[in-house]
Amino acid sequence: MTAAQETYDYVIIGAGSAGSVLARRLSEDAGVSVLVLEAGGSDRSVIVAMPAALTMPMNTKRFNWGMVTEPEPGLNGRRINLPRGKGMGGSSSINGMCYVRGNPMDYELWEAKGATGWHWANVLPYFQKMERVAGGGPYRGTDGPLHVTRGAEANPLYNAFVDAGVAAGYARSANMNQSQHEGFGPMEMTVGDGMRASAARVYLRPALKNPKVRLVTGAMVKRILFEGKTAVGVEYLRHGQVETVGARREVILSAGSIMSPLILKRSGIGPAQELADHGIPVLHPHAGVGENLMDHLELYVQYACTKPVSLFPSMSLMGKAAIGVKWLTTRKGLGATNHFETGGHIRSRAGLVYPDIQFHFLPLAISYDGKSLASGHGFQVHVGTKRSKSRGWVRLRDADARSLPRVQFNYMTHAEDWKEMRACIRLSREIFAQAPMAQYVGDELAPGAQAQSDDALDDFIRRKVESAYHPCGTCRMGTDPLAVVDPDCRVIGVANLRVVDASVMPQATAGDLNGPTIMLAERAADIIRGKLLPAAEDAPILADEAWKSRQRGTEIARDYANDRDALRAQLLSEMTL
Repeated sequence: MTAAQETYDYVIIGAGSAGSVLARRLSEDAGVSVLVLEAGGSDRSVIVAMPAALTMPMNTKRFNWGMVTEPEPGLNGRRINLPRGKGMGGSSSINGMCYVRGNPMDYELWEAKGATGWHWANVLPYFQKMERVAGGGPYRGTDGPLHVTRGAEANPLYNAFVDAGVAAGYARSANMNQSQHEGFGPMEMTVGDGMRASAARVYLRPALKNPKVRLVTGAMVKRILFEGKTAVGVEYLRHGQVETVGARREVILSAGSIMSPLILKRSGIGPAQELADHGIPVLHPHAGVGENLMDHLELYVQYACTKPVSLFPSMSLMGKAAIGVKWLTTRKGLGATNHFETGGHIRSRAGLVYPDIQFHFLPLAISYDGKSLASGHGFQVHVGTKRSKSRGWVRLRDADARSLPRVQFNYMTHAEDWKEMRACIRLSREIFAQAPMAQYVGDELAPGAQAQSDDALDDFIRRKVESAYHPCGTCRMGTDPLAVVDPDCRVIGVANLRVVDASVMPQATAGDLNGPTIMLAERAADIIRGKLLPAAEDAPILADEAWKSRQRGTEIARDYANDRDALRAQLLSEMTL
């Protein structure tokens, strides 16, 4: 290693959701110095701050790396859009702000897959620590940094959708982030005071008030520096110059599920043949780095609305102007919501113990990227599976730090994924046919009433399914030979190096990933500091009493909290690839 220009206790690579949490929490210890390296720039922009403008930063080069996948073999070679946040706050500055903790069983599955210590009773205190939930509620936090709010649900379509789900025989949930995840009910969003509550806003900026915390933007990390197999610093490019920084305690990689494995590989940690193919000396061969890539896929089931109650008028030039003016002057109104105010979680079939399908309802008919609007009143549900068995990879394009990686998810390459995605469409149609929604249902715009057979639905899925932008798993946590980090997030085979971001998740959670990523970083920060919170004494894990024999039920009351061994065995059996 060349002489470091500066040295800090911790060097954090990435100012996204996890990196921002770490910067704030690690710097709470007196005297600790922290450097955060971020390849992008500032997040300050009206289109980032305004919740309703969520599609704009996602389609802006300043805030999005602009990645696309390799041709996807399960989707007739389509390349799928893969937005990844660039700049302060990372993807929390461009995401849809939907806040879902996931199902408590997600974390029992993490533990069953080797992430010892990450079960529900241990992670619940960290969700409570991080949350500032408007109005509170059972098992919630009210004084954490992350603002979590509900929408006003003023549009009649929101509650009609929930009522239709209940009419179809599913449970009603007072709040999917309290004790009962399964069922239909209100959704929450990471919005506070009418503004996006990104990790940059609620974690990083407060941390930067500490003179011992420094942020360097425009820093493209080339590699982690080692003495032997001990991480001692980072080499990065900035303004065309190579700079180095030293780490007295640890280097922490928080560049996300796509970039973190890439940086490990450029640092000599990864599949030996891949590194050799790009002329990178192998420090520690590891076949698991960049593998096990997971995501959530979604499509929308879309209808024309027979009554003039949708958000369609607000999409005119004058409508958008009025929303913008109200938001700029009051931080209220339609500009202060992401518009995903109700949703649901259900099981695709009997024999599953917890939900594998998620719904986000939107009282508007519009394309997933916001670029294509229906010609009149409409509504849609974004629906997709949460536990796909397809797995992909992230690989080097070359050894240049400025090059984006090659990414392939292998979407829809497992036979069960097709069964579940067809179920998404058919179960959505059944819900919309129930009386509370039927009064609003006009023509089916997508997939269209003519698409009824398996072949017709499969054709629609191949053409229209999109990423929900929840990549994870590429530096998986565990104890088996392909695990990249141990349950303390330490990279296996080297010293003083951790990965803390969604890449370490052993399994994608049943819901949007940003909340679980922030929780993961909160707990990892305490692991690093040696200050873990005690497990929750009251941490229910609820399921339908008759899940073995029925696909839906209104009573989600069986508590597995005292029967975890049997539960984990069931969860592993459901996820056998």
